[in-house]
Amino acid sequence: MKTKHADRYNFGERLARIRKQRGLSQEQLAKSLGVSRRVIAYFEVESHNPPAKLLHSLVKVLNVSIDELLGFTPIKQQLDPEKAALWRKLKKAEILSRKDRKTLLDLLNALIIKSKVKNA
Repeated sequence: MKTKHADRYNFGERLARIRKQRGLSQEQLAKSLGVSRRVIAYFEVESHNPPAKLLHSLVKVLNVSIDELLGFTPIKQQLDPEKAALWRKLKKAEILSRKDRKTLLDLLNALIIKSKVKNA
């Protein structure tokens, strides 16, 4: 049974679209899943069906529901290119030590508070 959303994109097209909206390269997604970039490229270009053994990991890494990934419901979270760049940088911050991540969060909080005061 197909839905109106499932007809819009095949699985590979949806995967590529979501990956790009999340600001991830094929290489970054592949690394997160523990597969090669060629596997991601194959799924995006050649595959019309999701890889069952990677489905759970894809949903987790891309932060989407299974229904969104499979096209049964619209994708909720969409990032514009500027936000996608910020998201990529924040994802890279995961490799920082706990102390450095706390420092980064403190800095972000200070900038947000400063911005709110400035705009008030």
